[in-house]
Amino acid sequence: MGLPSDDTVLIQKGKKPGEPCVITVNCPDQTGLGCDICRTILEFGLSITKGDITTDGKWCYIVLWALPHSTTRIVKWENLKNRLLSVCPSCSVSFYFNLQSSQPKSTPVYLLKFFCLDRKGLLHDVTQVLCELELTIQRVKVTTTPDDRVLDLFFITDNMDLLHTKKRRDETCEQLHAVLGESCMSCELQLVGPEYESHHGISSLSPVIAEELFRCELSDGETLNPDLSKLKSACVTIDNSLSPAHSLLQIHCVDQKGLLYDVMRTLKDCNIQVMIFLLVHNYWLQNTI
Repeated sequence: MGLPSDDTVLIQKGKKPGEPCVITVNCPDQTGLGCDICRTILEFGLSITKGDITTDGKWCYIVLWALPHSTTRIVKWENLKNRLLSVCPSCSVSFYFNLQSSQPKSTPVYLLKFFCLDRKGLLHDVTQVLCELELTIQRVKVTTTPDDRVLDLFFITDNMDLLHTKKRRDETCEQLHAVLGESCMSCELQLVGPEYESHHGISSLSPVIAEELFRCELSDGETLNPDLSKLKSACVTIDNSLSPAHSLLQIHCVDQKGLLYDVMRTLKDCNIQVMIFLLVHNYWLQNTI
């Protein structure tokens, strides 16, 4: 029997400004689950300040304390809960038979095409609807005709991975029709063909700009901030002597936005599963297998 979704993800908002919210996830475990949860929380503009993860290899219990990056940002808590539910593995019994054989798969890209009368704020309204539906825009092509009509092509992915269902596609088109009104002449949503993949992943940044943005060395006149000056390199230690089945991984480094996600993503890419996790200010402690 599956676990009720109301108990799978619980979010307790802070009672006063500056107080972190408490996010609790209780579901079957799988490699990379912590990475997916951290990425979802990061995408909603939250920074994890403390965390505790416990698992027996089949079932995990995760508690994370998080604060918004900005006091002016509005966090859509219900959407966050739905996103977290979508990344949690199935609670059915068949999950355990597929746990070891599950392999990460690429998210399918869909083409949303609609034809309507052009007006001020059209793209804003459409992107707002897609955001509320938890759809991520990968690419946009806009064509405006001389008679003030517009053909928009949105290449999108579904954060909840439900666009393959007719109900999800119909819901998307209905929401767009509600915003566009009678000015919408047609709205279609379909899976893209292989020709999209040949262009997917091609960076629009030139090598010169990419080097400027992501270079590792400081240019003349640039200095490290005070925190980085104290600790210019991270300290990572691995101890295999404590247990025949587990390794102790300790990371001591300067905090930054998305750090927990980066660590979890690295462990997921290496097919390493977290068994016990502890996060404290400026100090990380993980026990992994």
